[in-house]
Order: sequence, then structure tokens, then C-alpha cells
Amino acid sequence: MEAPDGLSGGGVDRPGEASLPSRDDKRAGHDEQWVWPATLVDETGKAWPPLDHSPAPEEVVRWRRRVVFANDPATVRRRWRLSVLLFVATALTTFLAGMIPGAGVVNPVALWELPGELRSALYWNGLQYSAAVMAILVCHEMGHFLQSVRYRVLASPPYFIPMPITPFGTMGAVIVQGSMFANRRILFDIAVSGPLAGLVVALPVTAVGLAQSGWFPVPEDYSGVVYGDPLIMRWMAVWIHGPQPPGHELALNPLLFAGWVGIFVTALNLIPIGQLDGGHILYALIGRRSRYVVRTVIVLAVGYMVASQNFSYGLLLVLLWVFGIQHPPTADDSVPLGWGRRLLGWLTLSFIVVGFTPDPIRLQAP
Repeated sequence: MEAPDGLSGGGVDRPGEASLPSRDDKRAGHDEQWVWPATLVDETGKAWPPLDHSPAPEEVVRWRRRVVFANDPATVRRRWRLSVLLFVATALTTFLAGMIPGAGVVNPVALWELPGELRSALYWNGLQYSAAVMAILVCHEMGHFLQSVRYRVLASPPYFIPMPITPFGTMGAVIVQGSMFANRRILFDIAVSGPLAGLVVALPVTAVGLAQSGWFPVPEDYSGVVYGDPLIMRWMAVWIHGPQPPGHELALNPLLFAGWVGIFVTALNLIPIGQLDGGHILYALIGRRSRYVVRTVIVLAVGYMVASQNFSYGLLLVLLWVFGIQHPPTADDSVPLGWGRRLLGWLTLSFIVVGFTPDPIRLQAP
């Protein structure tokens, strides 16, 4: 096992150390060869992961089994096959969702009943939206994944989530972390890289979409879906097209809708709760004190929903509660971040203010 970045081998010896077992050793039942991998120390001389007791045999076996077989070649191939399959499925559902931006997934059977020119235009819409959304998601997840590789943190490839029943065609993507974070610095670097990498694509896509759009009058008897614009999109629209005239709204197009989705998903991920990116970043910044912030956010969110009778985020809060709103500690919370990371962390979390919208989707009656 290689030491994570910033860690080196040696310095802490354990009795009975041996090399990692092969799969044949596992089948032969050679569990006694599996050792606790505490031969790693950081620059302060602390062991990673820290040990304050002699590990029991079952702990040694469990830890080694997790390390060895999480990187088993057959397991890795299966994970990447699943990742590619989900990528293709999500590309298809976003393609269908982008044909009429904001209206939901188009019935592919009904497409053949349309005139050829209209069908070609819808295909072009879907291709633009799918390419833009998938680029945003890929950059976001690869930001996490590449940092995980850099720090030797066990992680799955990105798993994209196709969701044909939503207007977006997807529910984003996830990466499953398979090992404990060594310290808050590593946790921070992995967590912050995803949102920043995604925004590098999402903001230019939004700008191009806005350039192709403009302020259009909304009929007084309009009924349908209305998407709430985050502050950053409003500012960009005013910068490109000037102030918003009364009774006018931005007209959706594939790239503008893709940018909206990218900004919305990024802001949603930056909510400082649990295993969201924002939860990771907040814990890296203030450690176990983050639990007080998390509780405050939950109380404010529930209070807002009750007062406004707007329960758009009710299901999200339930899911976050089920999966855990508190963040687990790292192996060594004492490693400092440094002022540069702290500044970047607070600036990244502040994107919620300009990227989040409390009423993202609503139905407007005439």
C-alpha cells in the first residue's frame, strides 16, 4: 500500500508485518498474513491511520480485506463497466430531455410523427443540452476522482444517474469513497475540486446560452412551468442584455437550460450538510463545530418551508436526514488547512448565495 500524498512509509513498526495477500492466499484461508497497515507517518510523525491500541485480529483482517479487494482487478473492471453503462444511459435521457428545454423528456416514439425539419431541430436541441450537461457533470465528478487518485483515497469511478421522469434527464452523479480521509486537508482538496471544476464549464455555458437568449414578453394568460433564476444568472443576463423590462423573462434554450442545471446542482451540493460537498468543505474548515452550523441550517430550512408553504426541498431534507446530517471525523483532525485553503473554502461555500434559488420550479396558472 502506498502512502497518501504528504505521507511516507516507515517510522512506525508493527509486529507480524507481511506483504498483502494474493487472491489465492485469501482462498487458502491465509488470514494470518493480513496485517494492520500502520507503517505510514506524516510530516509531524503521527501514524496514519492513528492507533491508540493494539488491533485485534478481526480488525486486521477486516481492514486488509477492504483494501485488497476494493482494488481487485475484476472488481475495478465491473465498476468501470457500470460507470460507462450509466454514462451512456444518462447521455440518452438528457438528450431526450433537452429536445424541448424545461418541458421534460420527449417521447421518442412520438418523434417519428413530426415533420423531418422539426425533428432535426429537436435532435439538435437535445444534442446541445446533453453535451453541455454531461460536460458539467463529468468535470465535477472528475475533480473529485482525480484528487482521490492523487491522495490514494479509495474511490469508485463516477456513477451517473439517469432520471427520465425529471425535466433535467438526470439527478447528477456520485462517487463512492471507500476509505477514511487521513486529515482535513485531504478532505478539503477532494471536496472543493468538484464544484470548482463543474463551475469552470457551467458558467461559460450559461454565458453562451444567455447570448443566444434575451428578454421576451410573457403573455398575461401564460400557464406552465417557470424556473427561478439564481442571482448569478440574473446578473449575467443584465450584463449581456441590459435591465429586465417589466413583464419580460429570459427565453430558455438548450445551453441556457444546461447552465441553469449546472449552477443549480452545484449550489445544491454546496449546502453544508452531511455528505454533500458543502458538508465536507465545512467540516474541513471548522471540524466538529460544523454540527452547530448543520443544525442551524436544518432549523432555518424547515422554518422557511413552513412559513412559505413551499416544500420544494422537503424530500431532499428527508434524504439527507436518512443518510446522516453530521460529518464523520477524519483520521487526524489536527492537520491545519492554511489560510489559502480557508479563503478558498469560504468563497466556495458563499456561491450558495448567488447560485441557489429557494423556488427553483413552480407552476404558473393563467
